[in-house]
Amino acid sequence: MTNSDLANALLQACRKRGIMLATAESCTGGMIIAALTDIAGSSAVVDRGFITYSNEAKMDMLGVSIATLEAHGAVSRETAIEMAKGALTRSRAGLTLAVTGIAGPGGGSADKPVGLVWFGVALADRPIVAERQLFADKGRDFIRRETVKHALELGLQALG
Repeated sequence: MTNSDLANALLQACRKRGIMLATAESCTGGMIIAALTDIAGSSAVVDRGFITYSNEAKMDMLGVSIATLEAHGAVSRETAIEMAKGALTRSRAGLTLAVTGIAGPGGGSADKPVGLVWFGVALADRPIVAERQLFADKGRDFIRRETVKHALELGLQALG
């Protein structure tokens, strides 16, 4: 499936369940919300997208704690969970998708290589799910597009 097909399927699943959707994006810089809002009629289920590229934005807009960022870094399970939770509590959404990662070409390390992305998925009244993916280092655009695709897939999985 293309990202457009996945986005359309996710919008339909949200519409069927009667829930709104929000995103909390770092490494994708708004590409997930753009994929969703490229589709006519998306305003029926898309509430908002938080673009939180900096740590300050993560703290200010989503309530990610400085303690989490200092202890685990921006690219971590803990940060992805707090981003997803923050988007859920600071929007009208019943489903939120959060991503934080290293798209490259620089910025990677032995512990956190280029291509590492953490995903957070929050569905109202359910535990927040976090998932780690390591995408091949085939360039920034590839990593970001694969991140969008995987986030949309996780959203569909969360809705069953």
